[in-house]
Amino acid sequence: MDDNNKNLILATGLSLAVLLVWMYFFPPAEPPVTEDPNATTATQTATPTAAAPLSTTSTGETTQTEASTVQVETVAIETARLKGSISLQGGRINDLSLKDYRETQAPDADIVHLFKPRTEPGGYYALYGWAPGAGLSLDQVPGANTIWSLETGDALTETSPIILAWDNGAGLTFRREVSVDANYMFSVKQTVENTGAGTVSLAPYGILARHGEPVDLKNFFILHEGLISMTDSELTETSYDNMVDFEFNQTEGAKAESISVAENGWIGFTDHYWMATLIPSQNSGFKAVGKYDDRRGIYQAEAVMPTQTIAAGQTITVDSQLFAGAKEWATIRAYEREGGITGFLDSIDWGWFFFLTKPIFALLHYLNELIGNMGWAIIGLTVIIKIVLFPLAYRSYASMAKMKELQPQMEKLKEAAGDDRQKLQQSMMELYKKEKVNPAAGCLPILLQIPIFFSLYKVIFVTLELRHAPWVGWITDLSAPDPSSILNLFGLLNYATPSPDSFFFIFSLGVLPIILGVSMWLQQKLNPAPTDPTQQMIFAWMPWVFMFMLGSFASGLVVYWIANNLITFIQQYSIMRIHGYKPDVFGNIKSGFKRKPKEEK
Repeated sequence: MDDNNKNLILATGLSLAVLLVWMYFFPPAEPPVTEDPNATTATQTATPTAAAPLSTTSTGETTQTEASTVQVETVAIETARLKGSISLQGGRINDLSLKDYRETQAPDADIVHLFKPRTEPGGYYALYGWAPGAGLSLDQVPGANTIWSLETGDALTETSPIILAWDNGAGLTFRREVSVDANYMFSVKQTVENTGAGTVSLAPYGILARHGEPVDLKNFFILHEGLISMTDSELTETSYDNMVDFEFNQTEGAKAESISVAENGWIGFTDHYWMATLIPSQNSGFKAVGKYDDRRGIYQAEAVMPTQTIAAGQTITVDSQLFAGAKEWATIRAYEREGGITGFLDSIDWGWFFFLTKPIFALLHYLNELIGNMGWAIIGLTVIIKIVLFPLAYRSYASMAKMKELQPQMEKLKEAAGDDRQKLQQSMMELYKKEKVNPAAGCLPILLQIPIFFSLYKVIFVTLELRHAPWVGWITDLSAPDPSSILNLFGLLNYATPSPDSFFFIFSLGVLPIILGVSMWLQQKLNPAPTDPTQQMIFAWMPWVFMFMLGSFASGLVVYWIANNLITFIQQYSIMRIHGYKPDVFGNIKSGFKRKPKEEK
C-alpha cells in the first residue's frame, strides 16, 4: 500500500467517523407534563433584599381555575411582523405570532405561534412585576393576577405604545409603558410613584415562563434548545433536562440556579429558530435566574433588577427590553451593534467551531444578498473556499504528481529491500528527502475539509436563513433533504415514499445524492485503481456509501459537497497536467468495468 493510498484512506476514515456522529440522534423527547388544573403559576421571584417563595400563599395568586372564570380584557399587538395581545391580568405578553414565518411551506399553513396564554397547552409568556422589600407586603405590589387598567393607547403598534396602570390603594401607583419596534424588540418601562408618607423598597423583575417543554423540541446534539444567558460576556446554555436536575434553592423557592451580573447580560429561552430574551438595561447589574418548578412542570427565566428605594413624593422608572421573535442574523446583529446588547449574536448557536461558522455564515449571507438565491450562494461560497485553499491544494496535488513520477524508483526500492521493512522505510525517506517530496501533503486538503464541512453543516442546520429557502425546481427547502426519490422514479410513479423521519428514508435516494455519488466516483477516476484488493473494495464502495449517508442530509449541504467535488476534480486534473502527468480518466473508468480473471486453483 503506497503512502498516497494510506493518506486517502485515513482521511476518508476520519470523514466517515464525523458523518456517523452527525447521523446519531438522541431519543425523542418525553411528552409535555400535564398540568394540574388547580395549580397556580409562578409569579414573584427573589430579590437582592427580599425573597418571595414560590407558593400560592406567598404570591397571593389565585388558582388557575378561579382565574379562568374571570373574563379578562386584552390589548391587541399589531405590527408589520407581529400580531398578538397583552392580557390586563398580570399585564402578561401572552399571545404572540410571527407574521413572516409559517409552520410549513403549505400556502395555507399557520403562521408561527411563539407565545401562548397559560390556559392553553404549552403556555409560554412574558410577565413583569415588582418583588416587595422593606415596608411592603405581597398584596401591595402587582403580581401575576393583578388587574391592570389601560391608561393610554388602544393597541400596541410600532408607532403607538401603551401604558398600563394600577393603584395599590396604599400610596403607590404603578405604571408600565410597553412599546415595540419594527422587528421583535419590546421596550418595557416600569414606573412607581410614591404618594404615601413613608419610604418603601422593591425590586423590578421580568419573567419568561414556559409550561412544559416545547412540543417541537429537536433533541439533536448539535443544536442547543433551552435556557440561554449572557452574563458579563460569558455564555451559558442549559438544556431543559439539566434544568430539571437543578438543586432546590431555598431562596428562590424552587429548583434554581442564579448568577449575579455586574454589568451586561440577558437571559431567556431559545428554540431552533425562535427566541425570547429578557434584557435589563446594559451597564447595570441584575440577577439572572434559571428555575424549574417540578410541581407544575414550569420552566422560568428571570431577570431580577436591583432593589429601588422610593421616598415619599418620589417617582422612579426602570427600563428593560424583551426580544421575542425570529433569530434572524442581520436583525440580531443590529441589536448587538446598534442597540448595545452585549454578545447578542451569540444567541445563535454557532457551536465549538464558531471561529469558522461565524465568518462562513456572514459570507454566505452577503452572497445571498448579492445573488438573491441561497443555493447559488452556497455554490459561490464553495468557489471562494476552494480559491482560499488553492495554494495548499496546489502543493498537495503537485506532491501527489511527484509521487507518481517516483513510483518506478519506489518499486525498485521494494525489490531491493525484500522483507526488510525498516530498510524499505529508511530508503523511502532518503528518496523523499532527495526529491523534496512530502508524502503527507496529499491528505492535508481532505483533512481541512472536515472542519469546514462540519461548520457548514452547522450553519445550514441552525440558521434561520436556510429554512424554507428554495434553490431550483424541486428543491424548495435547502435545510431539508432532497424530496425527490428513486423509489417512485422521481415523481413519475404516483405513490408516496418514506418521509425524512423514517429510517427507510436512507433508501429513498433523491437526485442530488445520486449526483453526489457520481461526482465522488468520477473524482476517483483521476487515478488508476489500487492493486491491493482491499483498497480496491474500499475505493469502489466509498462514493456509494457517501451517497446513501448524505441522502438524508440537508440539500444545501449536498449542494456544497457536489460543487466541492467538481471543483476539486478540475483543480486536480489541471495541476496533474501542468506537472506532466496526464490522468487517463476514461481508461480508468473502462478498467473498472472489466471482469477480473479468475484465479487458478
